[in-house]
Amino acid sequence: MRRLALEAGCAIMEIYNGPDFEVKTKSDSSPVTAADEAADAIISDGLQAAFPDVALITEEQADSHSLKGTEFFIVDPLDGTKEFVHRRGDFTVNIAYVVDGTPIRGIVYAPAKHRLFYTDAQGQSREETGPFELEKIGTCQNISVAVPNPDGLRVVASKSHRDPATDAYIAKYPVSDLKSAGSSLKFCLIATGEADLYPRAGRTMEWDTAAGHAVLNGAGGGVVRLDDLTPMTYGKHGYENPYFIAFAKGITLQKP
Repeated sequence: MRRLALEAGCAIMEIYNGPDFEVKTKSDSSPVTAADEAADAIISDGLQAAFPDVALITEEQADSHSLKGTEFFIVDPLDGTKEFVHRRGDFTVNIAYVVDGTPIRGIVYAPAKHRLFYTDAQGQSREETGPFELEKIGTCQNISVAVPNPDGLRVVASKSHRDPATDAYIAKYPVSDLKSAGSSLKFCLIATGEADLYPRAGRTMEWDTAAGHAVLNGAGGGVVRLDDLTPMTYGKHGYENPYFIAFAKGITLQKP
């Protein structure tokens, strides 16, 4: 998973650093580029070769894949396409392995930010700081969520999809810092202790969140549904998520 994420990141950055690229529109009105398609091909081919008996769901091929069984890979080859198109850097490669509705392994690679997060074989989340060689893991450190300050939480919200419902929910908490970030990096900022809370009252799909969810779980955090605060699960029909809250343990969560 790590090697494929790095290979996909290399393909993405070749297009990102090159001349202007075509931006097409998918049936759901979301953008797609050659970088999405190149990364999807690399990851799909690699996972299917290595794990031929495990189901694979990717954003770019979701309509042609059916989910059978309780174990599957779910992939967003380029999360944050809008950030990519505007060359803002907040985009990620996401690969997750889900068992019985829970993402137990995940990797999030932000090639333009030079940040790589993943869960190891024991489920502990780590950040690798380079040099990102394909066959050799570089310098790593275990990551964990911070102890939240109940008098002032550090909140991270979507850069491209901020809405009044999310702002209204954030207002339920004492906030000392509010920052914006794109893609699944928001989960990773909580996992590293750089933020405490990420609420999302907007549409997301399972491939958008599964890898970041796994990284956050392995760092001591969690993700729950916004409506009833029960754990968010995967493998749902249509792969659409409910609204959710990603958080560091120790926060008294509020319902909408």
